[in-house]
Amino acid sequence: MAGLKVWMSAMRVRTLPLALSTVWMGNAVVWSDLENPYPVFIWSLLTTIALQILSNFANDYGDYTNGADNADRLGPKRAVQSGSITAGQMRKAIGLMVVICLICGIQLLNVAFLQYGMYAPFWAMLAVGIGGILAAYFYTAGKKPYGYAGLGDVSVFVFFGLVGVMGNAFLQSHSWNAGVIWPAMAIGALSCAVLNLNNMRDRVNDEATGKRTLVVRLGLKKAKIYHSVLLFAAWCSLLATIQVFHFRLIACLILLPMAVQVVRWLKMLRMQEPQEFDRELKPLALTTAICALILFLVA
Repeated sequence: MAGLKVWMSAMRVRTLPLALSTVWMGNAVVWSDLENPYPVFIWSLLTTIALQILSNFANDYGDYTNGADNADRLGPKRAVQSGSITAGQMRKAIGLMVVICLICGIQLLNVAFLQYGMYAPFWAMLAVGIGGILAAYFYTAGKKPYGYAGLGDVSVFVFFGLVGVMGNAFLQSHSWNAGVIWPAMAIGALSCAVLNLNNMRDRVNDEATGKRTLVVRLGLKKAKIYHSVLLFAAWCSLLATIQVFHFRLIACLILLPMAVQVVRWLKMLRMQEPQEFDRELKPLALTTAICALILFLVA
C-alpha cells in the first residue's frame, strides 16, 4: 500500500492555492455586506480542496490509462505512471474523494440555503456541484476525455471563473450582481493561462500521444498569442473589480503580483523549450492566488 508521502504527492498540494483563489475572490466582493460569513466560507474552502484533490487524482489516473503519461513527459512525476500507486488504488481513492466532495458540498449548501428554507437554490447549486465532479473526472479520464479534444480551457474558465467566483458570491449573498463577472473573468482567465503554460510544456508529448490540447491545435506561436490575450483580459478585469466594488486604496497592492506576471509574461514570449514553460507554472499560479487573497483580506 502506498505511503502517506506518496499520496500527498499525488494530491499535488501546490495546486490548491490557485483553486482557493475562486473562494477568496468570490467572498471578497460580498464580504463587507455579510453578518456571519464564516460557516459558508469554511465549507466552501473544504469543498474546493476536495474537488481539486479529486481532479488531481482523476488527472493522474486518466492520463495514465489514456497514454499521455509516459517516460517522455516533463513535469512532476505522476503516481500511477511511476508505479507508486496502482491504478486500482487510484480508482478507489477517486471514489472516496467523490464521496467527500458530496458530503462537503451538501453541508455547504445546507448552511448556505437549507437553513433559510431556500430549496430552489439548494437543488440548483447541487446540480452545478455534481456537474463540477463530473467535469473533474472526465477531463482526462474515461473513454473520451474532453481535455484530449482541446476543451480543457473552456472547463477551467467555467469552473474556476464563472462557477467558482460567481457561485461563491451567490452562496454568501443569496443574490446576483452583474459586476461579479469581472472578478470571475479575472480568475478564470488566469487559471486558463496556468493551464496553457502546462500545455505548452507538454505539447510535444501530448501531440505524440493523441492529446489534442488547444496548444497542440494552435501551435506554439498562436498559443503564446492566446496566452497574452488571457493575461491582458485578466489584468483589466482585476482593475475593473477594484473599481466596481469600491475597494479601499490598499487593494492596489495587487499591482505588485501583477507586475511580476508582466515580467514573467515578457520572458515567456521568448521561450521555446518545454522545460522553460514548466518553470513559469508556479509563479503564475502563486501570483494569481496572492491577488485574490489580497482583495479578500482588504474587503
